[in-house]
Amino acid sequence: MSAEDPRGRSGSPDARVVVTGIGWVTSLGRGREEVWQALLAGTNGLRPVQSFDAAKYPSQLGGEIPTSVVDIAVTADSAGRASQLAELAARDALTDAGIDPGAIAPGRFGAAMGTTSGEPREIERFNDLLTAGHPGEIGAEFLRRYPCHTLATTVMASLGLRGPNAMIPTACAAGNYAVAFAFDQLRAGRADAMLAGGADAFSRITYTGFARLGAIAPEICQPFDKQRRGMVPGEGSAVLVLETLARAAERGARIYAEVAGYGLSCDAHHMTAAHPQGEGAARAMTAALESSGLQPEDVSYVSAHGTGTPTNDKLETLAVRQVFGERAGRVPLSSIKSMLGHTMGAASAIEAAVCALAIRDGKVPPTINYTTPDPECDLDVVPNAARALAVEVAMNNAYAFGGNNASVIFRRVAA
Repeated sequence: MSAEDPRGRSGSPDARVVVTGIGWVTSLGRGREEVWQALLAGTNGLRPVQSFDAAKYPSQLGGEIPTSVVDIAVTADSAGRASQLAELAARDALTDAGIDPGAIAPGRFGAAMGTTSGEPREIERFNDLLTAGHPGEIGAEFLRRYPCHTLATTVMASLGLRGPNAMIPTACAAGNYAVAFAFDQLRAGRADAMLAGGADAFSRITYTGFARLGAIAPEICQPFDKQRRGMVPGEGSAVLVLETLARAAERGARIYAEVAGYGLSCDAHHMTAAHPQGEGAARAMTAALESSGLQPEDVSYVSAHGTGTPTNDKLETLAVRQVFGERAGRVPLSSIKSMLGHTMGAASAIEAAVCALAIRDGKVPPTINYTTPDPECDLDVVPNAARALAVEVAMNNAYAFGGNNASVIFRRVAA
């Protein structure tokens, strides 16, 4: 489609939406190439917890961002940690895209961010001061920094954007939901460019919750492995720059991939447990394929939710088999959570960037720590080493508490 084709412009249901910028901050580093090369190398970003004393927990493993990557000092007048991570990723994404936000009418540039917990460290600070008998030290800044909408508003305010603004707290599927929201805004003509992503900060609250569920792996994260013993909480942020293909072509932008479509569903089954047959996950994948005009056989690579918990990986396998049928075991599928841990609301945003870069480079990252095949997870999980693969179509899957399921499909844009 040429830049002159009106179907490529905002305001058309046929407008094509592309990824032109990537920014991310993770336990493996900051910046597009640093993180991407670490993932391809199978680098383990999980370490003993440093931000609080985890000695009393059954596991002490976490995916924290070390100060060598970014040192965020939260002061009384600043945004919270998750909001700052979101802003850093957004700025990096804009730089990567070669976009000066001031060159676009403020009302035509928006942002959609996803999260699981928002700013849990602000609640921790509140509780610590309250139980220590110092409520007067909490300060009015708590009201400015705690509500989860501050992640998106921090990004918008810091960049002077005034377009569509959405904070989507659909837990661990929220990054994909944000990409879907941004995709719709561009196709509806409500924006010329959108930032889409997710962010979550490492916290005692999140760690304690998963520890009480018995869901945290004691030593390593092993998605789809028979010996898997749980997930590992992490933190991070990722933001994509999305714009229409027509606009990207007009300004000569580098294009990573096209957002071909998405599918959303809700299990409506249980607060934390997925549907026992993976029904909701399968519906999200099927809807994503239908909205993209694609068939299961068109998919080159699947970025799995792949948490490493016994239940999740088994049910995700069931869902993949429902959608891909006899081809399911031959579609390369990997989980970068084996390296980063579960970054909550940032997870599927980070994994969306993985899909775009896999298309660009013809390489897919591995599932590390894979030693023992599990007959109940009999998929090609790209074990332990990255693989050269001509990726034409990549599917990004995310499943969350509350039964939230979201699949987004990316494809190569023909030269």
